Amino acid sequence: MIYFVGAGAGAPDLITVRGARLLAEADVIVYAGSLVNPALLGYAKAGCEIYDSAKMTLEEVIAVMAPAARAGKTVVRLHTGDPCVYGAHREQMDALDWLGLECEVCPGVSSFCGAAAALKAEYTLPGVSQTVILTRMEGRTPVPEREQIEALASHGATMVIFLSAGRVDELSARLIAGGYAPETPAAIVYKATWPDERVVRTTVAGLPAAAARENITKTALITVGGFLGGAYDRSKLYDPAFETGFREASR
Repeated sequence: MIYFVGAGAGAPDLITVRGARLLAEADVIVYAGSLVNPALLGYAKAGCEIYDSAKMTLEEVIAVMAPAARAGKTVVRLHTGDPCVYGAHREQMDALDWLGLECEVCPGVSSFCGAAAALKAEYTLPGVSQTVILTRMEGRTPVPEREQIEALASHGATMVIFLSAGRVDELSARLIAGGYAPETPAAIVYKATWPDERVVRTTVAGLPAAAARENITKTALITVGGFLGGAYDRSKLYDPAFETGFREASR
């Protein structure tokens, strides 16, 4: 069996119990060396074959996993965060399926969750935002026209922007052009949950200066929205006057 395992946001103890067990059982591990904390390889057993996919193509990754799975070995493909967010694991699973090989996915803690923890923030504050947009700016990999930063910014929702820390000048301008006020709260979270994690609070207009001051150009998430401010409505869930299936409303 081939398991796609989410490594978590960075801290080695943030991998799931299931993910840690699969790593310990693996005969072969292919990990995303450019992003996965190498400390996670400490879960591997003696004699496990370990490959760094940062130096490999899709075809080379499949050429490692497929023969091992056919030989009855347990294979773990270790992705940063959760594989479903910018993990490029769909194409790997499709290639394995075409070869008649089964795989399973073990979810992980995405870096956007790690960033919220670092910020001690709630993305979905009542009266502020009930929508979280996970996105990235186009680079060598394009994004659909309807998903341009300006179009997404027009909603005024919470935004978490991946893979864009090296272009915050352009990002700031496009967020404002899309509808965010320049003074909208924003934050840069560098290497969320890693030992060298850093949180830089600023505004949408202040993003370029903040990134330059902290010398942050990669491995960071940009978060934007009123959820970083101080105003919000009380949750109905715990309001004494709000009746639920578990609790009667106060009279």
